[in-house]
Amino acid sequence: MAGQKFQQGVSATDMSLGGGKALSTRRIVVAGVLSAISILLGVTGLGYIPVPTAAGNATIMHLPAVVGGILEGPIVGGIIGLIFGLTSFFHSSVPWFKDPLVSVLPRIFIGIVSYYVYVGMRRIRVPMWVNLAITGFLGSVTNTVLVLVMVYLQFQESMKALVTVALVNGTPEAIVSAIISVVVVLAYRGTWKTAAKSRIS
Repeated sequence: MAGQKFQQGVSATDMSLGGGKALSTRRIVVAGVLSAISILLGVTGLGYIPVPTAAGNATIMHLPAVVGGILEGPIVGGIIGLIFGLTSFFHSSVPWFKDPLVSVLPRIFIGIVSYYVYVGMRRIRVPMWVNLAITGFLGSVTNTVLVLVMVYLQFQESMKALVTVALVNGTPEAIVSAIISVVVVLAYRGTWKTAAKSRIS
């Protein structure tokens, strides 16, 4: 019943964005492209922004996982998050991220949470750009909160240091994620509509 109500509230095009969980050819391609972007950002260092906190860097590495979750669902989002986590595990020089429970596990949930936030907001018919901004923001917050929780559990780091990381790193990361999610997904949506019209005509 909930699925029927959701379908009545959105168009066929909207349903194509994160609207299914099967791993289709298109989703495999999107997962590959966004994973490649994530690896590129990690290997080149472009995805990390040095900041004077215990975490060492702010990051935009979570953005492909957020966008992947919105566009193609929780499986794709989870796979891209896993790639992000592995990249962090192998390339980060910060001791926290040499523990896979800190560097890998939390990142798997970024795209999954983003997908369910996006779908939930669609059900209450929030304007698309607001939906994407909130989804991007909360996807980034998911990364920050889960990583810091695991750091606290694994390293017993002081609460003061973790709150500093959350504010100095997490806040700008979430704002950037909100903006980029709106821009990228709306651009993709426009491209998809154009391609669909071309096929029809």
